[in-house]
Amino acid sequence: MKNDYCQRYSVLDTKPKEECGIFGVWAPHLDIAKILYFGLFALQHRGQESAGMAVTVGNTMTEYKGMGLVSQVFDERILNILRGQGGIGHVRYSTTGSPVAMNAQPIFLQENGYKLALAHNGNQVNTRALREKLIREGVRFETTNDSEVMAQLLMKYYSRGMSIETAIKTCLPECQGAFTLAIMTPRKIIGLRDPLGVRPLCFGKLEDKNKTAHFIASETAALDIVDAKMVREVRPGEAVVFDKNKVSSFFWTGKEPEQEKICMFEFIYFARPDSYILGRLLHLCRQKMGANLANETKLDADIVISVPDSGTPHAIGLAKATGIPFTEGLIKNRYVGRTFISPSVEMRRTKVRMKLNPMREVMKNKRVILVDDSIVRGNTSKQIIELVRDAGAKEVHMAVASPPVKYPCFYGIDTAYQEELIASQMTLPELAKFLGADSLNYLSIEGLIDATGLPADNFCLACLNDVYPIPIKQQLKLSKFSLE
Repeated sequence: MKNDYCQRYSVLDTKPKEECGIFGVWAPHLDIAKILYFGLFALQHRGQESAGMAVTVGNTMTEYKGMGLVSQVFDERILNILRGQGGIGHVRYSTTGSPVAMNAQPIFLQENGYKLALAHNGNQVNTRALREKLIREGVRFETTNDSEVMAQLLMKYYSRGMSIETAIKTCLPECQGAFTLAIMTPRKIIGLRDPLGVRPLCFGKLEDKNKTAHFIASETAALDIVDAKMVREVRPGEAVVFDKNKVSSFFWTGKEPEQEKICMFEFIYFARPDSYILGRLLHLCRQKMGANLANETKLDADIVISVPDSGTPHAIGLAKATGIPFTEGLIKNRYVGRTFISPSVEMRRTKVRMKLNPMREVMKNKRVILVDDSIVRGNTSKQIIELVRDAGAKEVHMAVASPPVKYPCFYGIDTAYQEELIASQMTLPELAKFLGADSLNYLSIEGLIDATGLPADNFCLACLNDVYPIPIKQQLKLSKFSLE
């Protein structure tokens, strides 16, 4: 099993990929484009493939989007062109549709004089059926992502004279999956969540000189950067409407939600540690995950180090619980962006070394606990452990502040195939040997839930326990290229 896995997944693995980030603002008195720029900048961790924004003024809507980071796509000249009273923005990591320019968002449509823009975070599980139905009805698609399917469904009803609110109530129940949406028409911005609230969304406001700006954002950290105050989280199945400086809301599902099923990986890794979800500061939750892991495993060592930056809060919590000193052992190069330069065989560790450099004097002859938030495909973890050993560590004990990821996600995380998930292909001893660790230690599901301080029913744990809150056909296998 181990050798077969190594042959199939010998490429450098990464973390579970953050789906996307969305941000919106309605503020006729402010510089909309620059506010969108800073909001998207705060959400850059959620997607680095492309960025875009659309603004509206009067009956005119203007969009601009491109491949790369927010700072690469936009400059002062472009932002000065994007004038409006409201706007929405998007940073993308592709889960359906290739990472190419045509799939960048927001999606912009116009028909019969009606215009709308849509930005989407999440993934549909019935995209193909909906797309084929729309094609039979004469719709021509310009992209290969599931976001345009949702936008075209909305336009189908909106362009017939329905209000955008009625169009949402009419067509969105056809969409099965996890999603948050930012929708903009010439005079309204709407932020909404799927019926189970798998993906996060909040809204806030900024009051200044008797004028109020209203915001929607994937995370509260994006509100902080523009000095906005969080009002509350959008509830599952709810749509919040900004219209002429007014705020209203409705449940597009027709009823208030019975429960929330937020993705647990938002708590473990996806969202920024300075963001709040369900009233919890994620940095403190992550420290508690590390502490619970320490209490479950009773590890002993000389130092605790993290895989920066995402593993650091967990490592701090583990160190406090054990009394073992936490120190920096791996220094991260935070200026490494996407690169298309592939290393030679002789430089097989270059990709890891571009991002992480070990400090030999810190780890030489030490028993090291190496803390990370998760392991998905395993190859990066294997190479990091090699770095630590090469730096002179006497022992390396891998501590993972989440349970084993054994089951695929169909709701917007790039793990749609179970055979990619190393914990589902090897036993714990086999995996420890593959990674080159003296021991491998995972946090339990019970310890993970305890760290949030919330009931288990509040979470989607499908990738950890094989219980899918949104029904998935038994043999369904999704690919980001399924529409191409």
